[in-house]
Amino acid sequence: MAAVAHLSTPLGMLALTGSAAGLHQVQFLDQASPAPTPAAAVPACLAEAYRQLRAYFGRELTAFDLLCVPLGGTDFQRRVWALLPAIAHGETASYLDVARQLHNPNAVRAVGAANGQNPLALVWPCHRVLGADGSLTGYAGGLPRKRWLLAFERPMPKGGLFG
Repeated sequence: MAAVAHLSTPLGMLALTGSAAGLHQVQFLDQASPAPTPAAAVPACLAEAYRQLRAYFGRELTAFDLLCVPLGGTDFQRRVWALLPAIAHGETASYLDVARQLHNPNAVRAVGAANGQNPLALVWPCHRVLGADGSLTGYAGGLPRKRWLLAFERPMPKGGLFG
């Protein structure tokens, strides 16, 4: 049986779904959102994902270490999703880069479609995938969120804000 927890973020509410098998889904909620789940009430199977996502938004974590078990996806989609965590925090790749990693440079549109079906927003960072010209193209969470996430992950200049 799947468990659900809700996490309030600067970008709105996230719904986390998982079970003892692992994390199944992380998605932004755009409709009327439920109240955030207090940390003490988060189901045990989601506690680590909840903690890591809070740390990510607190700028204390740049890479997730979670057991992810999506409940759907085609073989091709799963191959695309498996490549996403290799795009480091503060870095980007193009849809063409991902297609080339799959040894199929003609699959750019299919890579984009697979990104749009990514069930683990943020954890599998599809927001870091851009058009070949660097343009922000598509994001299931909406382009304003993609823009915000990329700016949020941009490395701070040496010496901090005033250095």
